[in-house]
Amino acid sequence: MRKRTVRNGMRLVMAALILIILASFYHSQISDLFLLSSAAENRIYRLGIFWAAAIGGYGVVVTALGFALSPLKSDVKVRLLPVFLTISAMIFLFFYLLSSSVNAPPGDERRRLRPGETITI
Repeated sequence: MRKRTVRNGMRLVMAALILIILASFYHSQISDLFLLSSAAENRIYRLGIFWAAAIGGYGVVVTALGFALSPLKSDVKVRLLPVFLTISAMIFLFFYLLSSSVNAPPGDERRRLRPGETITI
């Protein structure tokens, strides 16, 4: 097992998880930050999921290749546990955000009325 290659592949998987979390749960905040339209917000979501899948798939291939290759002498000092624990924390964070988003009302219902706005029933 070539630990350096496995670690690099796991880092790519971790980057894909971060991108999935940002695209899935924070796409509206990102579009508000950059003053984007709702069409651009949908594009952020679609591109975020696409690139997360591409980066994650490449990370899985690199990780599998690292498991298949023979080890090098310099791989003795490489530690995999911190990256593995970070990936586990990212997976836990994703499922926490997923479960909390099921109970939360949609963004339009959460918004307070501004002066001069009315409620249409």
